[in-house]
Amino acid sequence: MIVTILKKDLRLYFSDKKGVLITFLLPIIMITLFAFAFGGVAKKKSAPKPLGVLVVDKDATTASQELIAKLNSMQTIRLIASEEDNALDLIRKGKNVAALIFEKGFSDAVTADTDLPIELKYDAARDLQMRIVHTVLKEGFKYHLGKVDVINNVKLKTTSLIKESSTKAHPGLVQAVGGTAIMMLLFSIAAIGGGLLDEKDAGTLKRLLIAPVKPLDILLAKMGTAMVVSILQLTTMFVFAWLAFGLPIFMDAISLVVLILCISFAVSSFGVFLVSTVKTRQQLQGMSTIIIILMSAIGGSMIPISMMPEFMQNIAVISVNYWGIEGFFDIFWRQLPFITILPKMGILLAIGLGMTLVSTVLFKKNIIAIE
Repeated sequence: MIVTILKKDLRLYFSDKKGVLITFLLPIIMITLFAFAFGGVAKKKSAPKPLGVLVVDKDATTASQELIAKLNSMQTIRLIASEEDNALDLIRKGKNVAALIFEKGFSDAVTADTDLPIELKYDAARDLQMRIVHTVLKEGFKYHLGKVDVINNVKLKTTSLIKESSTKAHPGLVQAVGGTAIMMLLFSIAAIGGGLLDEKDAGTLKRLLIAPVKPLDILLAKMGTAMVVSILQLTTMFVFAWLAFGLPIFMDAISLVVLILCISFAVSSFGVFLVSTVKTRQQLQGMSTIIIILMSAIGGSMIPISMMPEFMQNIAVISVNYWGIEGFFDIFWRQLPFITILPKMGILLAIGLGMTLVSTVLFKKNIIAIE
């Protein structure tokens, strides 16, 4: 009897092909993503891509230039010459992790064997990369200056260009709130889209078409519902983060409100796009789970972008998560002006518009199939 029931349950389980696909495919996708993210699939003899570090040589002497050339020969970092103002601006905008500054008097300090006037200015939101850079540079100074006791003199001063006390928002908090909010919002909107498929199964959709109601009107109405829910959900999440963790949501309220609207539009468009590509709720559940997990993983909701290899960072730009999280960092951590954040908002709107246009065509085809 037990064997009979066992066989029956297995038949039922494997009869749901979409469910079986998710059971085995989703873990494989996640393992692959995390393996790439943490470098677990790299060849043993291959070296990691060097971290780009800006370098400002205010000393401009033979000693400073020779040391920069030697440091640049190391495999783990790549020094990029820059002017100080430009270097600091790039770091504040999150374009580079750090800038190594050789102050005037460096050559004299090397000759006199005194503390070296060097400083490493960095973005604290990229703390892991910063620690690697700091360690590599300290060892590089010790080795290339060629003095046994030089480690005592290499006091590499480090300065975060953005102080947590000035923003009242720790980068870890921004990552946690922004990344989680967008990922959970994607799941919520996918569920709302599923309601349209339920209406189709119940015959409600067909009755609406007889009314008559245009297919586009149905799609846009569903998208409007999703957008209202998105705005409410994101607002609730950020109010909670303000009350529970002190996230300064009123620091730049205008930028935050506009960004929430842009994210809501993009996510709502994503929801109707998913609905327009499937014909049953089972298909929606399978596809939405895989796509949302994939987008969230490569977009920075699960793993900070700075921890990913370069090729994954390049792929991340196709996801809503990436642009939303970067926008939140620009507001809460980097404290950039609205005009500087505007391009990211524009990209979110472009993503939303593109998916809406595609959804319109696909959804009409599905509606015609119903009639």
